[in-house]
Amino acid sequence: MKNLFIAILAILAFGAAGLAGALWAADPEVIRIGYFQSPNGELLAKGQGQLAKRFPNTKIEYIKFEVGRDVNAAFAGGSLDLGTIGTPPGASGLINNLPYKIFYLHDIIGDSEALVVKESSNINSFQDLKNKVIASPFGSTSHFSLMAALKQNNIKPSDLKILDITGQEVQAAWVRGDIDGTYIWQPTQARLLEEGGKVLINSREVAAKGGITGEFGIVSDKFYAQHPEAVKAYIDILDQATKEYREGKPETIKILASELGLSEEETKVVISQIIVLDKKDQSDPRYLGTTAKPGALAKLLEETADFLTIDKSLKESEKAAFFQPKILTQLYD
Repeated sequence: MKNLFIAILAILAFGAAGLAGALWAADPEVIRIGYFQSPNGELLAKGQGQLAKRFPNTKIEYIKFEVGRDVNAAFAGGSLDLGTIGTPPGASGLINNLPYKIFYLHDIIGDSEALVVKESSNINSFQDLKNKVIASPFGSTSHFSLMAALKQNNIKPSDLKILDITGQEVQAAWVRGDIDGTYIWQPTQARLLEEGGKVLINSREVAAKGGITGEFGIVSDKFYAQHPEAVKAYIDILDQATKEYREGKPETIKILASELGLSEEETKVVISQIIVLDKKDQSDPRYLGTTAKPGALAKLLEETADFLTIDKSLKESEKAAFFQPKILTQLYD
């Protein structure tokens, strides 16, 4: 009897060890995440090293991107597991059936993106933009907002010269005198304001007239199929980081300032210019919603696709019903 008892204990111990090993093995060997230098909860989580803390035996690779079209190219090539993308390039990627789905809405862009013009350019209204040179990264949220703002103010894109310049290059073009203004995001916007710039309009004002933009998290179909629990864990990380972001404690500001390359005072201004969303917000009908009650994101993507069709960035538009299955609302049921 004693030997039988010992044998049973050994079997149970072996089974427990096997189960623990199986659970441990479920963690990804590597997580490749593409990010923007956007002032949101995800950037704070990166600065805090939260993914590495949650997955200590996983190799975490952060890859910085300037524009969404490059994020799309990376997912098309299979070189990213998680990423962030703006609503216009995201709508384009989904319409072209790139292998990813939406798992989180990071933010709704407000004052953090704006049309900044030089004080010396004598641009005081949209009519003054005629024959001027304005830059913006094509296919980005900023480009979308620029085109929407022009339309809202009855200015034809052909009335001015619009250059496709990345966020990294725009400051140099500004200093050289190659451009009169740019529709751009933070932290570049703050730097240009320090160098003789002023805001003509921002994305909060454009959104008020229908041109809403935001940034959402995407996960590759392959990674989600293999590691759904890792995606859920990352959502919890984003949730915690976003709540700390909203609190704006000194240590949070310090981390974000380092990530943005701005002073702490500049960072305090920048983080007040964007609407960040936590886990609870995702199920809100204004955003992702739930499986039973889908949110407004699919409709926003449809409207974005319609706009891009007018702008000839897409060959055809799709309806909200096309986008809805590409949003992982089940994560918030």
